[in-house]
Amino acid sequence: MAAGTLFVVATPIGNLGDLTARAESVLRAVSLIAVEDSRRTAPLLSSLGVRTPLLPYHEHNAEARTPQLLERLLAGEDVALVSDAGTPLIADPGYRLVREAREAGVLVTPVPGPSAVMAALSVAGLATDVFTFHGFLPPKAMARRRALEALATAEGTLVFFEAPHRIEAALEDAVSAFGSSREAYLGRELTKRFESHYRGTLGTLLDAVRTEALPARGEFVWVVAGAPAAAGADLALGEDQVLRELLKELPPARAARVAAALLGKGKRQLYERALVLGGETPSP
Repeated sequence: MAAGTLFVVATPIGNLGDLTARAESVLRAVSLIAVEDSRRTAPLLSSLGVRTPLLPYHEHNAEARTPQLLERLLAGEDVALVSDAGTPLIADPGYRLVREAREAGVLVTPVPGPSAVMAALSVAGLATDVFTFHGFLPPKAMARRRALEALATAEGTLVFFEAPHRIEAALEDAVSAFGSSREAYLGRELTKRFESHYRGTLGTLLDAVRTEALPARGEFVWVVAGAPAAAGADLALGEDQVLRELLKELPPARAARVAAALLGKGKRQLYERALVLGGETPSP
């Protein structure tokens, strides 16, 4: 018996009218829909009159559910995978199922459609020839700052998701890492009733959040312009020059601490670079 097909189906991020005709057809035709949260997906299916059975599939039960879904796929059933909103696997569960389905010889096919990442990029007014998506930053302040510091010289446009209760802290750390004048965009509640867009610099967006001119409510996608190529190269060169001079007199750990104070950069990143310049191999 031939195996079934795993359809990876994009669903609306807000406006139900954004569901494609093909996606609706697939959701009607499959034997089962693996859903991140049935409470989010059931209203969409109900509005369409789709009665296909649902099976919860999320990060907490993926280990147990994946073999069950593979068994059904290998038995010839077609299965659709959807997330709460948008395109599955983009900051959502599903990677494990797709990977193991492919390894088992199951056909995995995309049913493209809404994506918060692409929606934000399409209206941000920032370069899209090169961009990277970083999902949600770490919730803890120190880890978040380190993550942003590591991206300070990245030349491509950066895309992030953020929860409303952390958006102000994230923008504060972005200003520290990238500077207040870096161009940025923030989209709130995209395609939903209270959709709003904000364009300016990281500094102006932070001020708007602080004064509640930009309400910290709803779901956020924020986009940051990449570092200018020349500026990124000059900064990287400056780091190496400072570290080389310090390494003449200090061990790598102390050199990194002094360089971090001078350059306003993360100590760990500079320590790893100091080890490389000193001929040592950074620990994994």
